[in-house]
Amino acid sequence: MIGFLHSQSFDSSRLDVANFREGLKEQGYILGRNVVIEYRWGNNDPAALPALAADLVQLQPQVIVTDGGLVAARAAKAATATIPIVFITGLDPAENGFVTSLNRPGGNATGVVNYLRELVPKRLELLRELVGSSTKVAYLMNEDLRNLGLGARKQFEEEKNWSLQHMDLVLDARSDDQITASFATATKQGIGALLVEADPFFTDRRNLVVALAAQYALPAGYQAHEFVDAGGLMVYGPNRLESLRQVGVYAGRILKGANPAEMPVLTPNKFELAINLKTAKALGLTVPASLLVSADQIIR
Repeated sequence: MIGFLHSQSFDSSRLDVANFREGLKEQGYILGRNVVIEYRWGNNDPAALPALAADLVQLQPQVIVTDGGLVAARAAKAATATIPIVFITGLDPAENGFVTSLNRPGGNATGVVNYLRELVPKRLELLRELVGSSTKVAYLMNEDLRNLGLGARKQFEEEKNWSLQHMDLVLDARSDDQITASFATATKQGIGALLVEADPFFTDRRNLVVALAAQYALPAGYQAHEFVDAGGLMVYGPNRLESLRQVGVYAGRILKGANPAEMPVLTPNKFELAINLKTAKALGLTVPASLLVSADQIIR
């Protein structure tokens, strides 16, 4: 049996689950035939994760999978020091003291790290290439630090300070109402484009964010493929769905007896650019040939 702890909701995570199960299948594990998966959904409430993790541990699964960054992974590790854990996160687990090193994690946890925060400068560069270097750009962040460890807090502060230096406005949103208000504030302050932080909070609310970007005619760049599928303009980042497949492969290997302490934390070997030309046309944007040539996916 596998325990699956997800920080978001079932409805927003169908692709995550499908690709995770694809990885399991590659290792010979098929749901309903030779493996059972017990899911626990945090519904974007970090405070709920410790109890959900403890509930999974009571079921004594052979492995626990976490999706929701180090917050979800920490909840699982706090609940058990013996059951193997496979995580996916955007923060470096070694720098944050979650594993001993990427090559030899030690302990009972390993997984995939996508380095999303380190991609902010590149994402800004691509967005400016699309909208013009003189366009004022705002950064939409979730500044709730309550559930971050010291290492993650340091990385967050570095990201915010960099954004304050290189963008025209930083907006903080921790609820649906604050997301809506942020778009109104950006428009009032003459912002011409928006970069959205790589945070599960926004991914879970991608339909709202994309709808507001269309309502305010604000070109926006995102980090997760789900945004461009929902009608978002542009995404740059690691292929998250491929990462979930890798998590499934790792979970399958552990079911076969592999030791997580000796399984290197995986990192992306490719970053992908996706552009939605329908959205660009609706915004009155002409996508430069340089971006079209370098795009891995173009939605027409």
